[in-house]
Parts: sequence; structure tokens; C-alpha cells
Amino acid sequence: MSWFILVVSGALEAVWAAALHRTAQARGRRRLAPALLFLVSVAASTGGLAVAMQSIPTGTAYAVWVGVGVVLTSGYAMVARVERATAARILLLAGIAACVAGLKLVA
Repeated sequence: MSWFILVVSGALEAVWAAALHRTAQARGRRRLAPALLFLVSVAASTGGLAVAMQSIPTGTAYAVWVGVGVVLTSGYAMVARVERATAARILLLAGIAACVAGLKLVA
């Protein structure tokens, strides 16, 4: 169950990163809905990380949390056309995902 919580928490990291990006999209004004989504998702993400760290070693849990978050955040940015989707970027993100899966196998 801790691994499931950890992966969901990593996914929520991507949610709060995307929400944070969306808060300043309206001509310099802060948008309320993305700001609230940011606050809720950052609290849930870090809370889930804290729960997972009770049974998963700290270094492993943090690496998986960040890895899941960075892969999903970058994937979202490429789909939303905020970042370019190059072969090199996709290959490197796949490498991060493989390392995260590897940490699960050796933990």
C-alpha cells in the first residue's frame, strides 16, 4: 500500500506543478481555482510522501516521488506544448522512469 501511496503522491506533484503554472495565466492576475488546486495537491502530495516514508527508506521514497513527478510534469508540458517533445527528451524521461521502476525492484 505504501508504494501505491507514493506513486499517487508523485502524480500529485505533477498536478501541483501544472496548477502553479496556471495560476499566472490571466494577464498578470492570479487565478483562484488553479491556486486552490495547487494548495490542495501540494498538501496531499507531501502528506502522501510522509506516509510512504514510514515504511519505505527515505532516499528511495524521495527519489521515486521526484521521479514520478518529473516524468509526469514533463509529459504534461510536452502534451500542452509548453516544452518541445524531442526524441532526446523522451528517451531521457524514459530512463528516469526505468530508474524509478528499478528502485522498486531492489527496495
